[in-house]
Amino acid sequence: MEDPTLTVLALLALAGLTAGFVDAVVGGGGLIQLPALLVGLPAATPVEILATNKLGSICGTTVSSATYYRRVRPDPRTFGPLMALALAGSFAGAFVASQIPREAFEPIVLVALVVVGAYVVLKPQIGAATALRHTGGRHLGLAMLVGFGIGFYDGALGPGTGSFFVIALVGLLGYNFLEASAKARMANWATNLGALMLFVPQGAVIWEIGLVIGVCNLVGGYLGARTAVRRGAGFVRIFFIVVVSAFVLRIGGGLVGWW
Repeated sequence: MEDPTLTVLALLALAGLTAGFVDAVVGGGGLIQLPALLVGLPAATPVEILATNKLGSICGTTVSSATYYRRVRPDPRTFGPLMALALAGSFAGAFVASQIPREAFEPIVLVALVVVGAYVVLKPQIGAATALRHTGGRHLGLAMLVGFGIGFYDGALGPGTGSFFVIALVGLLGYNFLEASAKARMANWATNLGALMLFVPQGAVIWEIGLVIGVCNLVGGYLGARTAVRRGAGFVRIFFIVVVSAFVLRIGGGLVGWW
């Protein structure tokens, strides 16, 4: 593969910065970063694109997870098992990543985004305050199921993972948007790590590109996490609706041939 031009590298860096900010607030930065890699590195294989995207993303989720942990103090009894199962699911998903065509995922992602976006819009009270729907073993079991299922998706493809974590934690478990975003970042860090545990030994990561994107993703993640913590759950909810709407337009437009 030829080295990218400075212009391409600059655009990939900008995509990494933007993706890191969006991912830290509501998740879904991969829907910015992954398409940028596909366009900027046309000679790279799908697995190389996925692996390089994971390297960039883990830099952002590392700093945003640490920022959320210090400022929100989420309950480790939930995020610990959530992270463990997310890592396992991501590793399993990465194992089959090369066998699943991207075209099979996009319609599923589109439908899921439309459903969760409509759900948040039509229920303005959801995510405003924490009101756990389950306790004890049922709560833990649902958290682990969410971790493994979304983790598997992230390992196999990834775009929208953080948003799916947020809406699952809000809608199924009853957390407010800020607490859900904190736990989602930690789970997303685990899914990135799980996938890299398979991709790195395979030699699939394009390190030069991944590290450039990673530094920019890290800066974006730090800024996004601080903004979300400062502005609170209401800001995260509005940002979530805007980002999901943009993703629906981008994916839906691509499927019907608008671009």
